[in-house]
Formats: sequence, C-alpha cells, structure tokens
Amino acid sequence: MSDTALGHIKVLDLTRILAGPWATQNLADMGAEVIKVERPHVGDDTRAWGPPFLKDDTGNETRDSSYFLSANRGKKSITVDLAHPEGQALIRALAQQADVIVENYKVGTLARYGLDYDSLSALNPRLVYCSITGFGQTGPYAALPGYDFVFQGMGGLMSITGQPENAAGDEPMKVGIAISDLLCGMYATTAILGALERRHQSGKGQHIDLSLLDCIVSISSYQSINYFLSGQIPKRMGNAHSNMVPYQVFRCREGDVIVAVGNDTQYRAFCNLIGRSDLGSDERYATPGQRNRNRDSLIPEIAKAMLTRTMNEWVEMMEAANVPCGPINNIQQVFEDPQITHRQMRLELEHSAGVKAPAVASPIRYSESPLRYQRSAPLLGEHTHDVLQSSLGLTAERISELQRQGAI
Repeated sequence: MSDTALGHIKVLDLTRILAGPWATQNLADMGAEVIKVERPHVGDDTRAWGPPFLKDDTGNETRDSSYFLSANRGKKSITVDLAHPEGQALIRALAQQADVIVENYKVGTLARYGLDYDSLSALNPRLVYCSITGFGQTGPYAALPGYDFVFQGMGGLMSITGQPENAAGDEPMKVGIAISDLLCGMYATTAILGALERRHQSGKGQHIDLSLLDCIVSISSYQSINYFLSGQIPKRMGNAHSNMVPYQVFRCREGDVIVAVGNDTQYRAFCNLIGRSDLGSDERYATPGQRNRNRDSLIPEIAKAMLTRTMNEWVEMMEAANVPCGPINNIQQVFEDPQITHRQMRLELEHSAGVKAPAVASPIRYSESPLRYQRSAPLLGEHTHDVLQSSLGLTAERISELQRQGAI
C-alpha cells in the first residue's frame, strides 16, 4: 500500500493550459497516477508559452516553457488524437480503468467523440468526471471561450483591484497571476476529493461542473456580502482594506511596510509603538467599525508617524510587539527569505532532458501521507508506449500501427 494520500487513485488528464493541469498536479503531488493526454506533435498549448524555456544538459532550449513546468510535474504524458476513432477507443479503454477524468474542452466537444460523462460513466459507473470550462455547462454563455483575464474583469475582481478612482494610475487592474485558473484548479481538486469520498460511501461516481467565472465570483466573498448588506458597490481602494483599518501599505523613511492590524489589542499596541498612544485611546477609533468610519482622519496621522523610521526598523519593532506586518518582497527576495527556505518551498526535480528543473512546492503538509515530488513535467509523449503496453496490453506492433494511422 502506498504511503501517499492518493497512491491508489488513477487520473486520466484531458486538460491543457492552467486550471485543469493545476488540479491534476495537486492530485499527482498527493500520489495519484496521472496520465496526461496531449495532442500528437503539439501537446499542451503552454509548452510553447515562453520564453523562458527549460534548457537541456547541452544548454539548448527544450520545447517546455516555465508555464508548462509550473503545472505538470509528476505526470505521465501520452499523445492521442481525440478526433481519431482509434484515439477515442484508446481513451474509452483507459477510462474504464480510471478513477478520475478531468477535462476542459468546450461544452459539447467530447460528447461528439463519445467521451463525455454520460458515455464514459456507462462504461465505468465509479468514474468521477470533472469538467472545467469558462462559463459552466449551462447558461447563456456556456458555449463561449474565455481566458483568465476575461474572468477577472467579468467576475468583478478588477473593479476592486487597483488605485482608487481619480488617483494616478486608476485603471482597473488584474492580479499578477492567472488567479481565475489557479483558483478553479484548487476548487476542482477539492471537488474531486469530495466526490471520491462520496464514492467511497455510495460506490458511484458523478459529474463535476466547474466554471472559471463562478470561481471568481465565489471568492468575492465578503466584498459581495458588503454590497448585499449595504447596497453600496465596492470600489477600488489601492492597498487599503474595505473593512479593517489600519490595514495597508505605509511609506517609511526608507522603503514601504505593510501594516495589517486585525483587532483592538493589536491597534493599541501599534499606536503605542509609533508614539501615538492618543490615537489608541481616542473614542473615534476605539473599535474596528469606528476606525473604518473615520479612516479619513486616522490614516494621515499614522502616515506621518511612519515616516520617522525605516521599513526595517518598523518591521523589527512591530514583530517584537506582535503587530502583524511585513515587507514587500520581489520574487527573488521571497525565495531568499529564511522562512520560505526553511519550509523548502523551492524544489529541484529531475527532468528527462537530463537536468534538474525548478519547481515551487505545494503548501500542503501531511503528517502521515507526505506529498510526492518524483519528477518534473514530462516530455511530450514520453510515456505513450509504456502506458499503452502496461495499462492496455497493446503490443509494440499495434502501437506502431496506431502511430502510422495518426491516432497517437
């Protein structure tokens, strides 16, 4: 028995780009066998989304971009043409052995090939089948394509991200990563694990319908509830917080610092620290609600006090006083931070190009079933022969015939 959480689970990965691959990479990290199905000769679109590209042991660029490496570690890659009847037959055979299928084709595409949930669950009733699309399987937008940037705008995230209206550079701003995809991938992982647990009780799989737009709307969380309760449409506030004060970036004598005060005890400690105990005892600022209502008078007073010391001095003082704070690191500084180093968040994994490829670890830490980081992302079609032979029992002659037919 595997010591990993999902060592008994087999996943057939029909996804590309980011949301689906992120979900299946999470499952691979937990020990699942993940067979990634890619288009012959081309593969996942993100293999080409560079530079930068991984360099092989001779110093030459491979076909694999940083984008692809970020979401496909620990998987096996096979190439199958889903539009080819023989390719469809291979997928149906593999589906009968799978516990999970994840796909992110446009609505209706796989149904045309007989590879949709209804068709495959008839062959394997225990199958957990997760569909990831931009807008979901139903609704007036279901047939439309879309990318992360679109959903950040449509889902309201950009309307609350960026500088306040009429400030310099006040255009709506996207997040610096493809947050719609990554969130949807995490929701997909959670949904798949829930469906597997349900199958453990019922013996039956089910279909999961996940939408990138739904995921962005879902994480609006307290901002949407702010609107529902107040009737006021949330607006962009720069680095300020809609509900907590002081909770923003402050300019220091040298550098900038994040102050994230979350309760009254922290607030009073912070006021004492900056030499403004009067602000801590002022009734106008006595509670989170009062500080929020009176932020326009409070924040300028704090801002003046913060200019008296450097960022490093403030961080040292606030950490000693248990006031939540932090510097603003660039990516290099992140991976030089002693806490990140201690948590081993940077990985170096063996790659079939003959080099070690960089990776960022999962944040999940299990005490009894540790995550598995065996290898980096696979080469295109690296495991086609092995999977078709070991899983389906195909002979070398049959595999060669499928190659001649263009099915693989």
